Amino acid sequence: MTAIEQQPLGSPFSAASTAEDILAGRDLSGMTAVVTGGYSGLGLETTRILTAAGARVVVPARRPDVARDALREVEGSEVIPMDLADLDSVRSAAAHIGDRIDQIDLLMAVAGVMATPERRVGPGWEGQLTANHFGHFTLTCELYPLLAAAGGARVVVNSSAGHTLTGIRWHDPHFRTGYDQWLAYGQAKTANSLFAVHLDALGRGDGVRAFALHPGKIITGLQREMTLQEQIERGWVDEHGHVVGADFKTPSQGAATGLWAATSPLLDARGGLYLEDCDIARVSAPGTPMDDGGVRAYAIDPEEAARLWDLSVAATGATPIPG
Repeated sequence: MTAIEQQPLGSPFSAASTAEDILAGRDLSGMTAVVTGGYSGLGLETTRILTAAGARVVVPARRPDVARDALREVEGSEVIPMDLADLDSVRSAAAHIGDRIDQIDLLMAVAGVMATPERRVGPGWEGQLTANHFGHFTLTCELYPLLAAAGGARVVVNSSAGHTLTGIRWHDPHFRTGYDQWLAYGQAKTANSLFAVHLDALGRGDGVRAFALHPGKIITGLQREMTLQEQIERGWVDEHGHVVGADFKTPSQGAATGLWAATSPLLDARGGLYLEDCDIARVSAPGTPMDDGGVRAYAIDPEEAARLWDLSVAATGATPIPG
């Protein structure tokens, strides 16, 4: 990946495009997708549109009963239990998927948490980094043979403009010297982007290409751990919880960039890129306001990506991907 590649292509779609727009007229029959968080918010929109286009969609879910209820009328979807913050659960889910299918054409890492209270999971890991990054990292590594078997799979990772808050805190990635919920979220979103960069570098020989993206500003269940007052103070909602920000997307618009990443022929033979508004994002200068868009150079830096990959393999014990 070079700075030249990290530039808008002139996509026919935009921030206003919906999930329906992206897959209008597309036939995905015979394709299998795995969509984490595919039963609520952007994930639910993603699952609905993929299945409507003919794809089979497997939805790993921390709340399988809730997921099955949400997807009851979505034909072509199936739910398996999985908790991204519990790596034993992730490995069990990956094994279950491997027992049921022979290849994966699309792996879409949509699930995530944001600005949560301090939580320690596993061996004392910071919760947001674990759920948003280590969980998806482990799942992808365990499912990699199925991705390689597809001969042209794509992995799509939901990052966020929140990555602009901080790079990887190499000196203290688990916030053992003091917790900040927003810096922890920002680090996890930077990790999502760097994960896609190095996964693409390792996987391209097998036809596995990876992308990270900012879906846009959308009010979904992602805000569930923020108080109403916090959301009001940020100018997101009014006192009744109604969205007031003019630049907010609908869930369908929020799912559009991920679906474009998963299916656009404009991205053939490309990868390791950060996307937004259904196009490749430009590189943003340090200090640029978060809402101005773009991706920070540190979030797509190949050396940072390789360093995070090594840290993640060592921490999780995930099966290494040959490259």
